[in-house]
Amino acid sequence: MKRFHVHLHVDDLATSVGFYSKLFAAEPARLEGDYAKWMLEDPPVNFAISTRGSKPGIDHLGIQTDDPAELAALKARAEAADMALLDEGETTCCYARSEKHWITDPQGIAWEHFHTLGNIPVFNEAAAPAAAASACCAPTDAAAASSEPAACCAPTPRGKPIGIAVKSANSCC
Repeated sequence: MKRFHVHLHVDDLATSVGFYSKLFAAEPARLEGDYAKWMLEDPPVNFAISTRGSKPGIDHLGIQTDDPAELAALKARAEAADMALLDEGETTCCYARSEKHWITDPQGIAWEHFHTLGNIPVFNEAAAPAAAASACCAPTDAAAASSEPAACCAPTPRGKPIGIAVKSANSCC
């Protein structure tokens, strides 16, 4: 099964948790000092909010898969559609260890495809020094042009890759 994912940035976590708990008639499945997540069954949605963004609003959208085969199918679909893809592989973010990749729609909204492998006690773990890329790294212009992942960079305030160019007929990538 696949589950739609929405991540919003909010100014006041407690007020937002109260609002969404009433809206969904459910308490968060995970609640931290800077983050809350509801795993809704009807409709199947992974709805997350956090105070880690630069401004309130949609941070990113995504699709969470139940197994690696579903994730591989989403990745193959993105590659077949000739979309620029940032493959993070196994990484940590949002209090979870996941396998994931990112694409960006023509409006610049990031889409995350991921399979959760387990929970962790922190928002994200620092990448090992030998890692070629870390969670939350944006591609450089050169990397985007070559469709290769960027070298490791400092995390963005939004906590995810931003500006992954979508390939077009006029694009060299």
